[in-house]
Amino acid sequence: MRVRRFGELEAVIMDRVWDRDEPTTVRGILDEIVAEREIAYTTVMSTMDNLHRKGCLERERIGKAYWYQPTLTREQYSAALMREALQGGGRPDLVLAYFVEQIDADESAGLRAALRLRREQPKVRSAESLTLRTTVAE
Repeated sequence: MRVRRFGELEAVIMDRVWDRDEPTTVRGILDEIVAEREIAYTTVMSTMDNLHRKGCLERERIGKAYWYQPTLTREQYSAALMREALQGGGRPDLVLAYFVEQIDADESAGLRAALRLRREQPKVRSAESLTLRTTVAE
């Protein structure tokens, strides 16, 4: 599986989309971004269209506008990036060891809790994990 990091504007847009509980339009995202920097409607529109074509956003036409929502959570996307780094960074055991050396006590406790939870749960592939594999692949 190949995960693609977002470009600068893609990351800004995805952060705004992830921060919402409901689908949004290009206009909704533009109205927030334009308060921070000068940007054209068409730039936001084409970037959101690109994110849709890459499988990061799904959209539905309602009236004259497309309504967008993410195909993965922020956490699922981050996990996919971490997996990509682990697979592509040399020896996975050393990559993981160096990663663990860099995390603080709270992050270490979170990692231990996640590993405990993983051991306790049966190994069943959820629809979310299947979605993650298909939507972030190039």
